[in-house]
Amino acid sequence: MMMPRLIRVLITDDSSMARGLLRAILEEEEGIEVIGEACHGKEALEMVQRLQPDLVTMDLDMPVMGGMEAIEEIMHTKAVPILVVSGQSDAEKAYEALRLGALEVINKPAYTPDEAAEFVAKVRLLSGIPMITHLRRKALVSPVIAPVDFFAIIKQPDFKQVFVIASSTGGPQALASLLPQLDEHFPAPILIAQHMSDGFVSGMAHWLSTLCKLPVKVAEEGEILKPGQVYVSPSEQHLTITGSHQIHLKPCLEKDIYHPSCDQLLKSVAQAYGKNAVGIILTGMGRDGAAGMAAIDAHGGVTLAQDEASSVIYGMNQEAVNAGVVHRVLPLSEIAAEMLKVLQLQPAGYLAALRRGQL
Repeated sequence: MMMPRLIRVLITDDSSMARGLLRAILEEEEGIEVIGEACHGKEALEMVQRLQPDLVTMDLDMPVMGGMEAIEEIMHTKAVPILVVSGQSDAEKAYEALRLGALEVINKPAYTPDEAAEFVAKVRLLSGIPMITHLRRKALVSPVIAPVDFFAIIKQPDFKQVFVIASSTGGPQALASLLPQLDEHFPAPILIAQHMSDGFVSGMAHWLSTLCKLPVKVAEEGEILKPGQVYVSPSEQHLTITGSHQIHLKPCLEKDIYHPSCDQLLKSVAQAYGKNAVGIILTGMGRDGAAGMAAIDAHGGVTLAQDEASSVIYGMNQEAVNAGVVHRVLPLSEIAAEMLKVLQLQPAGYLAALRRGQL
C-alpha cells in the first residue's frame, strides 16, 4: 500500500507566538511536517533554498526583509507554493502579495476547530500545486485588446447584459489579470463571487480598484446595478440580484460550504436577466458555480470558462465544462476580448455565431 505524500511546511512569521500556534495546528495533522521556522523574509529565502519545503506560510510585516520582498525573491529563484497568513489590517498588502506570486491569503487562525481546519485545508490543497519560477522583468504588461467604441455598442443609457464571474483558489490573481483589460466605459455591471476568508474582501476590492479602469466596490444591500461598476460579494453574505436590478445580500448559513456562494449569484442573475446573463467561471477548488452556469445556459445566456492551462486549480471550471453547460473554454488572457464580442454581437447573435463556427 502506497503511503500518502508527506507535506513539508516552512512557517515564516516574526512572532514566536504566531509561529508556535501554526506549528501546533499542523503538528496535530497526519501527513504534515513542519520542517522549519523563519523569523523574517531573508531567513525564509535561505531556508527555502536549503530545505525545499512543499509550502511556505508567509507573514507580511516582518523586520530585516518583509513578506512582500521575500515572496518576490522566492518566486524568482526557487518557486514554491506560498500561503499568506496575515492579519485583516494587511488585507490590501495581501492581495499585492498574490500579484507577486503567492497562491492564497488567509487570516491568522485562532486555535478553534473551524479556523484550524480551514488553515490545514489550505495547506493540504496548495502544497500540491506545481509552481513555475518567474522570469524577472521590469513591468507586467497586460495583453493588448483592440479599442472598442462602447457607446456605439449600447445606444441607450440602460444596460442590457449583466456579467457574473465565479472564482475561488487563484481567483484574485485571475481577476487582477482580467479586469484591468476592460475599458472605463464598459457598458454593463460586473458581479463577482470570490470565495474568501472573512475580513479580506474590502481589501481585495480596493486592491482591484487600484489596478482597474472600472470602479470596484463591495456590494451593499439594496443598491441598484449600474453599468460599468464592478461589485464584489462580501464573504459573510451571499450576493444575489432581484428582478428590479437591486442587490440583495442573503446571510450565510452554518450549513453553507462556500462563502460567498457562486451558485446563488449565478442562479439569481439567470432568473433576473435570462438570455442577457453572461456567466464566467474561473479557477477554483470544488463544485460551486456549475449549477449556476447551468441555470444561465438553460435561460439562453452565454457561459464562458477559463481553461485548464491558465488555471491555478482546474476544479470549479472543470465541473461546469464536464456538465456540458459552457459555451466556450478560453485561456485567461482571452476572456476579456470574448466579453467584448458578447457585447458587440449581443448574446443571441454571439451564440448563433458560435453554432455557425464563426468564432
